[in-house]
Amino acid sequence: MATSPSKKLKSFANPFPERDYEIEFDCPEFTCLCPLTGQPDFARLFITYVPDRKCVELKSLKLYLWSYRNEGAFHEKVTNQILDDLVAATKPRRMIIRGEWFVRGGIGTVVTVTHEDAKR
Repeated sequence: MATSPSKKLKSFANPFPERDYEIEFDCPEFTCLCPLTGQPDFARLFITYVPDRKCVELKSLKLYLWSYRNEGAFHEKVTNQILDDLVAATKPRRMIIRGEWFVRGGIGTVVTVTHEDAKR
């Protein structure tokens, strides 16, 4: 296989760091495992951010999200961890991640986490 899952997020220089603009990603195929049952949990992640000096590179984001496929994690933990890792990699002005977790046992879950750069 040419690529494999990775926790390494790459970035590139923001071509317009002087301007506030939003970047939105729609990730409809996120998968991890339920830490209690080991069954797969599926979510659609929406990542919206205003970059500062760096933007996340898409292939690395794809491989990063793929790396959760065989990990057990509660919805709240994994959504917050993804935010923490993306903030560490890009140091955005603002970032919101909305995880829409598919229904299991008759309950759907939505987890929304936000980062706001305190220096702004």
